[in-house]
Amino acid sequence: MASPEQNRRGIIAMLAAMALFVCNDALMKLAREVYPAGQAITLRTGFALIIALCLVLAFREGAKLRLALRPIVLLRGLIDAAVTLTFIWALAEMPLADVTAILLASPIIIVVLAVVLRIERVGWRRTAAVFVGFCGVLVVLRPATDSFNAAALVALASACLAAGRDLLTRKIGNEIPSTVIALMTTAIVGVVACGYGLLEVWQPVWRRETSYVAAAAALMAAGSICIISAYRNTDVGVVSGYRYSVVILAVIMGYLVWGQVPDPIAGLGIAMIVASGLYTMHRQQVVPQSQLKLPSTPPT
Repeated sequence: MASPEQNRRGIIAMLAAMALFVCNDALMKLAREVYPAGQAITLRTGFALIIALCLVLAFREGAKLRLALRPIVLLRGLIDAAVTLTFIWALAEMPLADVTAILLASPIIIVVLAVVLRIERVGWRRTAAVFVGFCGVLVVLRPATDSFNAAALVALASACLAAGRDLLTRKIGNEIPSTVIALMTTAIVGVVACGYGLLEVWQPVWRRETSYVAAAAALMAAGSICIISAYRNTDVGVVSGYRYSVVILAVIMGYLVWGQVPDPIAGLGIAMIVASGLYTMHRQQVVPQSQLKLPSTPPT
């Protein structure tokens, strides 16, 4: 068990990470008002690659770069590229709070995939929590109304892909450093985004929005460092719940920048997703580890 001081440090780091990620999403949403999805991601990747390479060198893990060519790392990078493309595309079409809430359904989807793939056994409590979470997603999406569109489906696809990526991450051996995984993932995302960008009409880059993309890359790198700090020498069950602060931060950011506020129905759906995710994580800590076939560790 971690000490109260360590957990407080972890909570502060998690809150900082969520704030950094929301600011990154807001900047990318602003950039998407001018740049198509492929171009926006390609530009951000260019800056992110420099940062990721500096982190690998700073941690003196350059000798392990060859491990990034393992098939499981490459597959994770391809899935993450799909997550990034779908999320950034949906981000331009939906309110920030709504798309953020839908992506937060990924831990719930992980439970479903774990059961389907026979990785984990789930009792009736978590089954009920998963049902509530999916009902929350449907409330946010509202498929029977005019607010339902392709962007909603793309956001849901992004959440499903993120769940698959995180499950795959758990199978990557500890001998491959997180910085190396991050560098390879960033490179693959850039290649895929650039390829997707061939289908788009790119805009001139000498404009204000490019600075948004550069800042977004720096914020993502800082957020990733905060996530690592949040989970290091802390109680995961205590710290993980604070990741849902990202919804509140996204609502505030959406209001300050675009004047968007979730309507009461969307607010209800967001609350259901958050409640389901928090309870699912709580039960994950309560269930004896002997019942699991894989270790319960946070994504790398």
